[in-house]
Amino acid sequence: MSASWEWKSLHSRTPRRSEAYNLFLILIEHSAWFEVANVRDVASPALLLYPDRIAENIRRMVRIAGDAGKLRPHLKTHKLAEVVRMQSEAGIKKFKCATIAEAEMAAGAGTPDVLLAYPAVGPNVGRLFALSRKFPATKFSCVADNAPAIEALSKAFGTGGGAIEVLLDIDCGQHRTGIAPGPNAEELYRSISASPGLRPGGLHVYDGHIQEPDLAARTAQCDAAFAAVKAFHRRLSDAGLPVPRVVAGGTPTFPLHARNGDFECSPGTTVLWDFSYSDKFNDLDFLHAAVVLTRVVSKPDAGRLCLDVGHKAIAAENPHPRIRFLNLPGASAVSHSEEHLVVETARAGEFAVGDCLYGLPRHVCPTVALYSEAAVVRNGRAGEYWRITARERRLTV
Repeated sequence: MSASWEWKSLHSRTPRRSEAYNLFLILIEHSAWFEVANVRDVASPALLLYPDRIAENIRRMVRIAGDAGKLRPHLKTHKLAEVVRMQSEAGIKKFKCATIAEAEMAAGAGTPDVLLAYPAVGPNVGRLFALSRKFPATKFSCVADNAPAIEALSKAFGTGGGAIEVLLDIDCGQHRTGIAPGPNAEELYRSISASPGLRPGGLHVYDGHIQEPDLAARTAQCDAAFAAVKAFHRRLSDAGLPVPRVVAGGTPTFPLHARNGDFECSPGTTVLWDFSYSDKFNDLDFLHAAVVLTRVVSKPDAGRLCLDVGHKAIAAENPHPRIRFLNLPGASAVSHSEEHLVVETARAGEFAVGDCLYGLPRHVCPTVALYSEAAVVRNGRAGEYWRITARERRLTV
């Protein structure tokens, strides 16, 4: 086992964050798994992906789920056909996405089952129908939480000669999309069942509001949030309505839902990981597989470095640190703009203009979306590039 992988296993058993982080600093200084031998050939800022680590994360996802058939991972994190194929080779055949472009990318990669888990409204209803016609080998499904949306889907698929499964989007506490389980939700589910061109596909329940770091407390919150969902599921079944599946949760609650044999689990961040989740969830044992490469472009004064990793290169919706440097721990952000990040560090004198820094993103999903391609690092060298096709709003449909 390499040092960089061993640190994570030790970290998951370490009760105190400060001790875990100190161990992290020691091990990364000796392992340098992230360094690229031919970095002079890679223009910065760049997104670096490490396929061996991605493959290991996929293996761990399947292990936690207990069966690849229980997984319906979200594509929004990576947006890559290559990663979809890696997951498919591991036995994962069902996927979840947020955009028509992501759905098209997945279908183009040969995925047999794709759920659009974002409300299809306006022209996207017609685009979804067109997508189902263009890729007949892929089974598409979608979500809805209101009568007008159901009517629009029925009009498109009922009169267009197609059919699509619609999952009722359930609000279990996040209050973003979805309808609370109860009589109104049952009425909507019945309308899906009765609408031309539509078939009831079950329930979609995302619990992104559950972010409790402590596993016991997170488990209690998850159980409380899903008590009404399970009761609603029984109510529909007792009424003779088919409920083929419940697509449940995101990354933080993934291991909790994996214990329920009737649920399909939808982790997303697990495939690449980021330091926001690795800091917060000690029980989730995944490897960092995405790194942002940046270079020193200027040295404003003796204690500062200016880097080419601005808002356009690292997700900027969170407070600092938005990037954690693997080979410059402890650097603190002074200013951040479109093209520049100025950091303060006592080690500024060790770096010259043109030197490289490697950083983990705080939030990997929107960071990936900032890049049109990723440099793929195998055996310490960057030798190919993967196009991040699904970062686009439209591919062909």
